[in-house]
Amino acid sequence: MFEQQFLVFKEVAETKNITLAAKKLHMSQPSISLQIQNLENQYGARFFDRTNKGVSLTRAGEVFYENVRQVLDILNNAQQQVSELAEEQRGLICLGATLTIGEYILPNILAYLYHERPDLDFKAKIANTESIAQDVLEKRIHIGLIEGPVPKHKELVVESFWQDELVVVVPNFHPWASRNSITLMDLLKEPLVTREVGSGTRKVMEMALKERGLDPSQLNVTMELGSTQAIKQVVAAGLGITIISSFTVHRECEQRIFKALKIQDSPVYRDLSILTLVQTNQTKDERYLINLLHDRKLLSDILSRDYCSAEPEP
Repeated sequence: MFEQQFLVFKEVAETKNITLAAKKLHMSQPSISLQIQNLENQYGARFFDRTNKGVSLTRAGEVFYENVRQVLDILNNAQQQVSELAEEQRGLICLGATLTIGEYILPNILAYLYHERPDLDFKAKIANTESIAQDVLEKRIHIGLIEGPVPKHKELVVESFWQDELVVVVPNFHPWASRNSITLMDLLKEPLVTREVGSGTRKVMEMALKERGLDPSQLNVTMELGSTQAIKQVVAAGLGITIISSFTVHRECEQRIFKALKIQDSPVYRDLSILTLVQTNQTKDERYLINLLHDRKLLSDILSRDYCSAEPEP
């Protein structure tokens, strides 16, 4: 019971808002308020100052918060250590990934591990960068794989494990398909299909264009779509061009459906990064995965394989 109360207290302290904490914990607001009140009665102290804008920690609340964090960390570490010692316990890695990594990179990694480490199980969540970072902070997942701008937080460790190039993609029947590169000014002439505002790919694209002296508002954006697959289908139909991860169109370029063009003199790269917590005890299986991601030669080989068309082993 006390662990649940501590989790509620920690969420309210970090969100500074009871309604938001209730939403994140999938609990009712009255239930959250009652648990906070019970804690304050139990310890004989007021932990929060309440205003119309939310709540803030009192001095007693700040002291209690630091101790609650330590207690929850100890309990979490104990659970991990006991799980590792359990006989015949299969390894389980809980991780999260952003869209491009989750759809085009993670499947190859999991296919490789399926053969190399059949003793491992995985639970993977695909979501945006903000959601993955929050899950790492709240220890719902222990490893996050993200693309694009990295959230800054004192409790997060960010390690780059790959560089992904953004390329201009046109259908193979487009006049530009005979070229290997284009200029930034060329982009202004064509209808552009992009991800929605707020997506990692969109943010990286706009930042890169600004750094190269081009205002993104000058682009002729005719469609904004919420998935990479939808963008690819629209471009394949000849309804526009796009700027997208080279990973996502590798197969279509080999099949001569698309042509990927570099941006002349100004190639656009973005880091793919691993998110972990500063203070956490990783299991041996989690360390195995992180070491694999840092082995550039092995990872390059894994990502170059076509597991979809591979012949099944006898």
